[in-house]
Amino acid sequence: MKILIMYDYPPTPGGLATQGDMLFRGLREMGVDVHAVHYQSAQEKEWYYKWFKPDVVTGVGYWGFTPDIIQHPQKFGALAVPWLVADGYIANYQDDLNSLPLILVTSRWVKEMYVRDGIKGDNIEVLPVGCETSLFRPMSRSDEKVKSIRRNLGITDDQMMILTIGGDAASKGAREVMTALAQLGNSIPDWRYVCKVWPQGRTKDQNSQDLQLARELGIEDKMIFQTSIISRNFVPFLINACDIYAAPSRLEGFGMPQVEACSCSKPVLSINAMGPKDTMIHNETALLVSVSQEIVLKEVILGPESGYEENTRIPFDPPRIVDYRASIPEIADNLVRLMNDPALRERLGKAARKRIIEEYDYRIVADKYLSLLQNKLGVN
Repeated sequence: MKILIMYDYPPTPGGLATQGDMLFRGLREMGVDVHAVHYQSAQEKEWYYKWFKPDVVTGVGYWGFTPDIIQHPQKFGALAVPWLVADGYIANYQDDLNSLPLILVTSRWVKEMYVRDGIKGDNIEVLPVGCETSLFRPMSRSDEKVKSIRRNLGITDDQMMILTIGGDAASKGAREVMTALAQLGNSIPDWRYVCKVWPQGRTKDQNSQDLQLARELGIEDKMIFQTSIISRNFVPFLINACDIYAAPSRLEGFGMPQVEACSCSKPVLSINAMGPKDTMIHNETALLVSVSQEIVLKEVILGPESGYEENTRIPFDPPRIVDYRASIPEIADNLVRLMNDPALRERLGKAARKRIIEEYDYRIVADKYLSLLQNKLGVN
């Protein structure tokens, strides 16, 4: 079988790039004849279509990538099997998506979103994102590489470090976590909350808003916002430096950093909705809090990035849920449990690591991918 994987290649540390690269590496290590190419590189993609003649072309992205990862390979007679995430609403390309023999999605929730918005569910299969469990592994707090991260952040050995990683912190539920922490006062050990975010325009604006919230809550001196470019080689040490990984996300089709934290045997606090419902089990491998609010929109304005003219107004009938908010009281209660109970943190972390190794290792995901191609499409 010859396979071409299209994603943000060479990979950046972002979620979609990691998703594609883990599949590419897993297939290559299994001996599959596979190549990787940037999903927007038209010339290079055509080059592969003509000499490599792939049996399957899998592009990683969301529905808005349809021109690059579905229409483009089809134009050259290639079989497109996209691997998609969701961003709250599938606004366009329903005909293209419904014509496909197989669509892969990252979680059951993502499948529900596509079906809700007019995509046939018969040919949609869930394929989780793979995790490099040998890289994301538990490390001793005494490891010098781990210790140096805490020192650089100004966090002492007796302070608890809570960590959130994302493009921005608010979308990962950091504002809800901040509010919960502010309510707990002296009922929990001394703590510092680290929000590691990616440098981009929207992050700068969001950081300013989040810092303002920290001032209003009276916890500004306990908040650490880190905005810098880092490689994936650094992330396992950053995760191992924390005591608790917190991400009760507002929108999460899978939740790669949460899975990586689980793989590092860290206790994770997340939301009992969307992708995390697949990857974690409440009170067994993580603590998951309820949804307290659903953000509903009656219309959106879209543009060329979604296949529309600039400022196209799309009404929703009925209105669509596009975002969630986790329960702040439940976040507070579970933070108290985690921060005051080392045995609970250890139990959750060990169980989480075991489950990730058994179900989400990138080689297991690559093998499941091949099985889906064989069973659903008859491709060998």
